[in-house]
Amino acid sequence: MVLGIQVFGIVFGAFMLYMSFLQWKKRQFTLTEFLFWSSFAVVFSALSLFPNVLDPIVASLKLGRTLDLFIILGFMFLIAATFYSYRIVRSTQKQLEDLVRQIAVERVQEPLQKKRK
Repeated sequence: MVLGIQVFGIVFGAFMLYMSFLQWKKRQFTLTEFLFWSSFAVVFSALSLFPNVLDPIVASLKLGRTLDLFIILGFMFLIAATFYSYRIVRSTQKQLEDLVRQIAVERVQEPLQKKRK
């Protein structure tokens, strides 16, 4: 028997698969990124449809329910994604600061070089 949450999980997985495909077609994703997110969507849909597959893992970790495992994995994923995004933003910020500094120095030096000529 398929529960409502399982249907929601399958629909979400299909939506993620579709969005990954669109991003790949628009050349926003590389083939590797497309394959990663597509695999994630397929695995998510499969686990939504067959959650009992995780029962041995849940039992070995001494968790009460499969949902507990999903919650823990979800928090781990969100923390990792936040850290990765923060790292990318900081790198971009540093590059922008360096570029602005370089442009400012060039603008100051241009009038000085014209005066010397």
